[in-house]
Amino acid sequence: MKPDDPLLKILACPIDKGPLVLLDSQDALYNPRLGRRYPIVGGIPQLLPTSGERDCRALQNE
Repeated sequence: MKPDDPLLKILACPIDKGPLVLLDSQDALYNPRLGRRYPIVGGIPQLLPTSGERDCRALQNE
């Protein structure tokens, strides 16, 4: 997934329904409000509530 992908504008966190931030270096989407990171596997975002991992440090590496 690329930063200018139009899909990013409509993808939302499955828990709070808010926008997500693309983390290129980790190939993941991040919800800074909840500190949850959702992996992108084979170009497909894994947006199930159970696929998210707690990661408060994710944005520090960007």
